[in-house]
Formats: sequence, structure tokens, C-alpha cells
Amino acid sequence: LTVNCLDRHVEKSPNRVALIWERDEPGTAVHVTYRELLDLTCRLANTLKKYGIQKGDKVAIYMSVSPLSVAAMLACARIGAVHTVVFAGFSAESLAGRITDSGCKAVITYNQGVRGGRIIELKTTVDEAVKNCPSVKHVFVAQRTDNKVQMGDRDIPLEEEMAKASSACAPESMDSEDTLFMLYTSGSTGKPKGIVHTQAGYLLYAAVTHKYVFDYQQGDVFGCVADIGWITGHSYVVYGPLCNGATSVLFESTPVYPDPGRYWEVVQRLKINQFYGAPTAIRLLLNYGEEWVKKYDRSSLKTLGSVGEPINNEAWQWFYHVVGEGRCTLVDTWWQTETGGICIAPRPSEEKAEIVPAMAMRPFFGIVPVLMDENGKVIEGNDVSGALCIAQPWPGMARTIYGDHQRFVDAYFKAYPGYYFTGDGAYRTKKGYYQITGRMDDVINISGHRLGTAEIEDAMTDHPEVPETAVIGYPHKIKGEGAFAFVVLKEQTAHIDRVKEELKTIVASKIAKYAVPDHILVVKRLPKTRSGKIMRRLLRKVVTEQSSDMGDVTTLDDPSVVKEILEAYQKYKEKGSS
Repeated sequence: LTVNCLDRHVEKSPNRVALIWERDEPGTAVHVTYRELLDLTCRLANTLKKYGIQKGDKVAIYMSVSPLSVAAMLACARIGAVHTVVFAGFSAESLAGRITDSGCKAVITYNQGVRGGRIIELKTTVDEAVKNCPSVKHVFVAQRTDNKVQMGDRDIPLEEEMAKASSACAPESMDSEDTLFMLYTSGSTGKPKGIVHTQAGYLLYAAVTHKYVFDYQQGDVFGCVADIGWITGHSYVVYGPLCNGATSVLFESTPVYPDPGRYWEVVQRLKINQFYGAPTAIRLLLNYGEEWVKKYDRSSLKTLGSVGEPINNEAWQWFYHVVGEGRCTLVDTWWQTETGGICIAPRPSEEKAEIVPAMAMRPFFGIVPVLMDENGKVIEGNDVSGALCIAQPWPGMARTIYGDHQRFVDAYFKAYPGYYFTGDGAYRTKKGYYQITGRMDDVINISGHRLGTAEIEDAMTDHPEVPETAVIGYPHKIKGEGAFAFVVLKEQTAHIDRVKEELKTIVASKIAKYAVPDHILVVKRLPKTRSGKIMRRLLRKVVTEQSSDMGDVTTLDDPSVVKEILEAYQKYKEKGSS
């Protein structure tokens, strides 16, 4: 695999730029050639080997986006180790859970991270995490800043070791179905699941989708601003572009640092040809107005892409007309951690074929989408809606959930036997195009981050004063969705505001800051069926203010609970507006 991503390009064009690292500090880009990236990768791989990492071992990577974090992924692949990248915004507890579930032998991290002008304490978080992880034998620590951090017995200074290592490392011979990496994603239960991707099919699918969806041409500069902690970073910052011999941008900063023109200043300076980002960032930036965009020359742009959640029409129009000046192809791409790469997007297609705003539209080569009704029957014809399934396997699909194949089968193949169930609903238009309508389960999408509401609930019920909670998603202007928590407190609880603050702290420390609910409403009880299942759809109706149409409430244990919650919500709203 790394031979496809590195060696073959080094043979033909060693000085071609593989990575452009757009560091947090504006205007300090670092260019890394294919030869240099191979050198970094081999030295890092030899360092891992020196400390006993072998084929099949698991390695956690907790680093911000950089050439070294990409080299860490590739070094694992080179020696046949399995990497699991954990987004560097996750808490120590989230990191520890992933290390424990996958049985990692080592962690690779930075002393600190830098983002939006702020220092992020990565090593401190790792220290906190590995206290409870006996499987971890070594922590490799690289330097992103000049600040000293505490180094203990199992800590190894990475750059010092790499300087001593050989720059030649023969690649391990791998079977096409050996594991390449694991990546944890949220499901509708509280425990994140380790999605497993393998060597050949995954790389092929990432490379082919990268080439055809974005019309990538040799010599283009590909700018995907996703973090490597997400599948988008794996497929369209690292593996797809490098397999295609592309020049890939690594974006370490934020869209608004030092100001809301950052993306477009980078486009101008690095002459980016394809720009791939998230709707949540576009929604954030359009609030700052057009002058931040128009200040910079965007004439290098040919293709714009949107990823992570359905893009709304307003954001699409702004992205297309303001950023792309109405001359760039805009691809709204639908796919998942589980699919490995893009499955539905407006391109590839016939030349100049129509693109409907805010719609993924066309299945990629070999993807056969079907819509299913609630009885598990395929819905034929157009102008119809149903559960989105895929009817045939494709190279990039996940192979299992690590350590729990039954959960894999149950989650994706049980609801509609013989089909892969995506968890999303979709509408097929009169012309036969696909529009994604959103999740069909208790999973929400906050700023493009997928999060099971059960994870937030599990975290909050750890509070001694909180016997139970229900969390739902509600429409949010910038984030797409926000979390709204309904909380039942023990009878004698006096300091409600204090408990609310403590709940926010718990969620931030157990999961991550982005998971903290925007609203917490204390209620006497939750709406439940006689069998004890919380009826979240009623809570959704309350929050989206469609309470006049509650639907069927006959299965409720006590229907009077609805009125109770509505009154509490009205009071909460009035208090908020005053």
C-alpha cells in the first residue's frame, strides 16, 4: 500500500510535492516532496520496529494534522501495523476507551498542538488516558512547539529516535484483506464502534473516487481541509491523493483564524484547485459577509466540494456563487466512515450534466442505491422516499466492527436482509436523482461530527443528581444540528444551575467539547412507552415547536407527561428570551 502511495512516485518524480502543510501560523506553509515523505515514513517505521511494533499490532495516533502525523499513518501501513487515529479534540477518557477497545501497544502524539492561535495540551491528555491502559508499552512524543513537557518511563522522543534510524525500510507484504486501519465512529448505542478498513479495496476506492469526483488532474493542488481524525482526512487528505501522486494540503488551523478570510487567503497563496470542506464552516463564514472572500484571488479554483452532512440551499448558493464565482463545479458528496469513500455525488457524469443545488444526485461507479419501505420492500419508481440502502458490495466498504462482528451484522445488514442499510433516509427525485434527508436513528450531526445521542446521555447520567436524561438533535443555524438535553433530577436537588454547568463539564471531559448540549431543560419525568422506552420523537416535536401535531401518543405510559414537558419548555424559552 505505501509502495502505491510513495515508492512508485519517488521512482518517477521524487521532487514532486506530496504535502503542503498549512500551519496554524498564517503564511508559514511547509512543502514536503514525495522523497522526503518516504524518508520520514521509513525512519518512523524503523523506530516503531525498534520498539517492538510488529505486523498486526495496533497503534493509536493522537496528533494534529501535519506531515509527521501523515508519516505516522504511513509508517504503520509500511510495517503492517494497524493505525487508529483519534481526533486530537477528544478527551482523555474518549482516547482511553478507544485504546482499550483496540488493544493499542503504542501511542504517537505531539508535546502540544496549535490551533486557532491556542495551545492544545496533547501529551498531558495522553498521559491522563494511558494511566488506565495497560496495553500501551510506549508513547512516542514529537515536538510541535518548543515547550517542554514531562517525559516518563514509557515516553520516547520521536524525532531524536528518527534521526538515528535508517531511511530504508522494506514494506511488509500484506494480503488484500489484511486490516489497514480502524476508525471509531458513533452509533445509536453509547459505545463508539471501531470500523475496520482493509488494504486493497479501500485504497482503490479512495483513489478512484478522488480522481473522478473532483476531476483531479496531475499537477493540481488538492485542498481538503478536514482533520485526519475523521474518515474524510484518511481518504481525501492522505490515502486517495497520495495514491494518485497528488499534492495534498494539510490544514492545521481554523476557518476564522486569524480572521474569516483564512480559507480564501490560503487558496490564493497555495493556488488550490480543488477545495473540499464542511457545510458547517460555510454557514459560519457566510455570516461574516462576502468581503472576506472577495479580498482574495480564487481564480485557481476549479472544483468545490462539500462533506460531512447535507448542505442547505443557502450555504450551497453562497459557496457556488460567492466563493466559486459561479464557474466552479460544486460536488455535494454523500458517504460515511463505513463506506470508505464517496458513494453519491453529482460527478462523475456526462460532460456538463446538470447539478441540482444541495443534492448528492448520482451514485458512483458500482454503487447501487435502493430505497426501502417500512415493510422491507424495495420502492420502485421516482418521486419517492425511503430508507437508503446499497444493494451490492463495493471495494471501499467496511469489513467489520473490531472485536464485535455481530454488532456489525446487526447495525448494517439486519434491518434489510441482503442490503447494506446506511442509517439515512433519502428522496429519489422525479428525474431519479438522490437527495439525502438525514439520519433515521438516534444519531445527530453537530458541525459535521457524527454523535450518538446515547453517548451524551450515558455521560450525563454519571452525575449523581441525574437519574435519567434524553438528548435529541434540533436544527441549528451554524452547526446544522445542536444537542438539546432533557434532564430529570433527584427530588432534593436544589442548585439546578450548578448541576447544569457540571453536566456540561462531564460531557466535555467524557467525549469532547463539541458534544456539550446547547440547551439543558430540567423536567419532572420523560415521556415513556409502557415498556419503558423513551419517546424521543415527542421531545423533538416540543423543541421544533410542532406540538400541535404530536401523532400517536396512545403507547405512552401516562399521556399527561406531554403537557408537563410543553409547559416546562415554554417557561425555559421565555426565560431565555428575557
